[in-house]
Amino acid sequence: MPVVVDPDPTAVAELLTAMPDSAHGVDSTERLAAWLAEHTEEYLVLLGPHLDLDDALAVCEGLRTGRPTVSVVLARDAIDAGVLGRAMKAGARDVVPDHDLDAVAAAANRAHQLYVALRGPSGATQHGKVVTVFSPKGGVGKTTMAVNLALALADRGARRVCLVDLDLAFGDVAITLQLFPSHTIEHAIGSEDALDAALVGTLLTRHQDALMVLAAPSQPDVRERVTPALVSRVLALLRESFDYVVIDTAPAFDEPTLAALDETDECVVIATLDVPTLKNVRVALETLEMLGIARGHRHLLLNRADDAVGIGPDKVEAILGLSVATQVATSIDIAASTNAGTPIVVGKPDHPSSTAIRGLATRLTGDPAEPAAEQLAPAGRRFRIRR
Repeated sequence: MPVVVDPDPTAVAELLTAMPDSAHGVDSTERLAAWLAEHTEEYLVLLGPHLDLDDALAVCEGLRTGRPTVSVVLARDAIDAGVLGRAMKAGARDVVPDHDLDAVAAAANRAHQLYVALRGPSGATQHGKVVTVFSPKGGVGKTTMAVNLALALADRGARRVCLVDLDLAFGDVAITLQLFPSHTIEHAIGSEDALDAALVGTLLTRHQDALMVLAAPSQPDVRERVTPALVSRVLALLRESFDYVVIDTAPAFDEPTLAALDETDECVVIATLDVPTLKNVRVALETLEMLGIARGHRHLLLNRADDAVGIGPDKVEAILGLSVATQVATSIDIAASTNAGTPIVVGKPDHPSSTAIRGLATRLTGDPAEPAAEQLAPAGRRFRIRR
């Protein structure tokens, strides 16, 4: 899937309109390096006009030898013989005017044709993971944790992540992120048989931190018309376009939630340190086991985990029969960040709660906590990717 790189979000949004639906946008060459480390199937990097030319050429030079199947296209506001000569020498496949979206689209098409010739028609397919955030009891901070986990997985654009709000009656993902979607899953009702990736793409809303959101309906009565077949179809299509699909479910084993759980690769169960919640979570875990859902891939997140309440992690693990994956302590900063529309992993990345949530994201991805680097450019300016 192509990736567009430019520090100006307006330029990224405009260039993405000329790209295939699966295209992704990042704001720096550092984010590009992280993206390429995660996506060995990438075939096109489009470098926007607001990148420094020397930095853009360093990317070209690095990928020319390090990833020869990746085509690099430069979009520039001014093109002269000097720019063309340097770009071709560095290994760029194309240099196009940034305002000529037809030329940008044609360059992307040529890059895909070259990739198919080199790797075969199935070279660019992928199968992302579904991460379901679930709790059988409301009021435990499930949506807040789902939003922050999705942003941690996205890692400012290093991975392509879609957050799906399946609390179809009272979903709060959009308002938590201060998004005002024009389309929701409601607009796919009745299209189970005709639904494809392009149509699903039109239902998504982009968040500024490189996260895509499929919002819940605005009216609670719509949930009765969202069928399990529609949920399964949507998730199957999202798998093909995203590295991770994070689902915020309703606090119940309703039909859409069960359909999502059937598609789940990793299940994050949210609990708080009070007896009623722990009782419900234990019943929920027994239900998941009976249904054979995410065996060996269940992760317990203790939210508002404070020692003063008299129930510690050891006692929780004994009650639930599941080890604690991570703990998030009570903090006024989490509520303040949520109210401000800037989730804590973005607004305060060094906060202990952010560290805990990123640790869970690392556990889900299997990545090392600190990335290693590999040089892709000669001495001078360097472009690095994570292993």
